[in-house]
Amino acid sequence: MQSKYLKTMVAAGALMGASAMGATSARADDLTLCWAAWDPANALVELSKDFEAKSGHKMKFEFVPWPNFADRMLNELNSGGKLCDLMIGDSQWIGGAAENGQYVKLNDFFDKEGIKMADFIPATVTGYSEWPKNTPNYWALPAFGDVVGWTYRKDWFSRPELQAEFKTKYGRDLAVPKTFAELKDIAEFFQNRKIDGTTVYGAAIYTERGSEGITMGAMDVLYSFGFQYDNPDKPYDLEGFVNSPEAVAGLEYYKALYDCCAPPGSSDAYMSENIDAYKSGQVALQMNFAFIWPGINADPKVGGDKSGYFANPAGPGGKQFAQLGGQGISVVSTSEKQAAALEYIKWFAQPDVQAKWWSLGGYSALRAVVEDPGFATSQPYAQTFLDSMAIVKDFWAEPSYASLLQASQKRFHDYVIAGQGTSKEALDGLVKDWTDVFTDEDKY
Repeated sequence: MQSKYLKTMVAAGALMGASAMGATSARADDLTLCWAAWDPANALVELSKDFEAKSGHKMKFEFVPWPNFADRMLNELNSGGKLCDLMIGDSQWIGGAAENGQYVKLNDFFDKEGIKMADFIPATVTGYSEWPKNTPNYWALPAFGDVVGWTYRKDWFSRPELQAEFKTKYGRDLAVPKTFAELKDIAEFFQNRKIDGTTVYGAAIYTERGSEGITMGAMDVLYSFGFQYDNPDKPYDLEGFVNSPEAVAGLEYYKALYDCCAPPGSSDAYMSENIDAYKSGQVALQMNFAFIWPGINADPKVGGDKSGYFANPAGPGGKQFAQLGGQGISVVSTSEKQAAALEYIKWFAQPDVQAKWWSLGGYSALRAVVEDPGFATSQPYAQTFLDSMAIVKDFWAEPSYASLLQASQKRFHDYVIAGQGTSKEALDGLVKDWTDVFTDEDKY
């Protein structure tokens, strides 16, 4: 049954939808859309049945598991392959894809079809669509808004005996943390605690070495401690910003949180491992991207009122940011079916389609959806999604993104997980690594 909220959005977009699909390509094409293999991809398959019915085109999908997604799809782009007509690529790829001519620039298409970037959440336009950043040059339509946030065992937090014990120890209620210091207190409180006869642990956080995991997790904390990628007045000037005292303290905190409160065997954990730890009842807190929340809410063991959701807390100085996730949808420049691929983007941008996307478990970035009065109460996690998307920052989106990421993965994992050196040494090393990359690219 459709919610009242969804029915309102569908009615508002129905006329636009009919006209948008009125003029289709002269022939029906089979389009291949490439993305990661995860729950939102399954929702997109369901959503796309409407496009097939209205356009006459048939959709094929190439979904690759997250650990292999970047290698597989970046290789496809870099080799000039023709597998993908549409690509939902990571936000960090936008610079390389734009500068290397791998995505079709969409400005003229947007102008022709009346698609306005002002209609989308500003952070998603900057993060998923623009290159260079903060310029009106668009290479993707915001497709899936995502951000790192937190899930917690609301049922455990509400137990009277745990409430009383926590208040005696910390002098405050056991509740959603407002700061990272409070989050660590909560994680330590639950670490090695017996709940219903089972030993549980504090917090599942990102530690994975092979792709991007520990970088996404560490940066999620470092931003709120005061980390900056470079000098705001001098691009690529890293010294004193990447390795500032505040950044050093943030990385020390992340290691301390791992050392005190992560479940056993979590030295190489990312999205799926954290989901498993949480759903199996091992942890009180889970760091993860917002895409997991529909699945958590529906889970028979931890769903419904058993779980709650909160945005990244503030750092010591009151700053509050969160690591941006999510992706835009682009037309691949080597596609021989670009006209049909653009039809898909035109269809996907419609308000009624975006409203249905949200209802199926996709995270719409369209302001007409997320700013609707009924949105915040449409799901238990909807308000947290809004709060989180308002405080996002993102990793480098430079063409050299892969090299920059490899450096941070190594430096962070060596310090946080392997215990090598100090936080200051790790970040000093990262300044050197990143400076070498930008020197090779003639940025200085």
